[in-house]
Amino acid sequence: MTDNSERDVIDLSGSKMPAPAEPVTEAPEAGETAPVSAIPEAELARITDDIVTQLKTVFDPEIPVDIYELGLIYKVDLEDDRSLKVEMTLTAPGCPVAGEMPVWVKDAVEQVDGVEKAVVELTFEPPWTPERMSDEARLALNMF
Repeated sequence: MTDNSERDVIDLSGSKMPAPAEPVTEAPEAGETAPVSAIPEAELARITDDIVTQLKTVFDPEIPVDIYELGLIYKVDLEDDRSLKVEMTLTAPGCPVAGEMPVWVKDAVEQVDGVEKAVVELTFEPPWTPERMSDEARLALNMF
């Protein structure tokens, strides 16, 4: 993404997702101080919750589970200018809605009060696997 000094990052690329109200911010490298956000902490927590809520309104039409619980969202990056960058994947590169789903995500997160604009980027690294799904998604899909 861009310079770490002017953003807050919710990194969902690991196997476990952080709780919606607790964004994971990138740790400073040795000798650096942690970047200070221009967005107050309470507002950042609200925006984070609202972004997750909006992401949960987007569904893969072939799977009855939202994209957040499926683990399709890898990173959400909120800049101090309130622009939002979302890095996401699809369950498969040949997904029939590959051209549409990023637009659905963009439209959903731009509804959040405090987000000025959003950019959604698709990636297939790392590739999505069912292990990325939350317990809620596994339960909904009877995958226990």
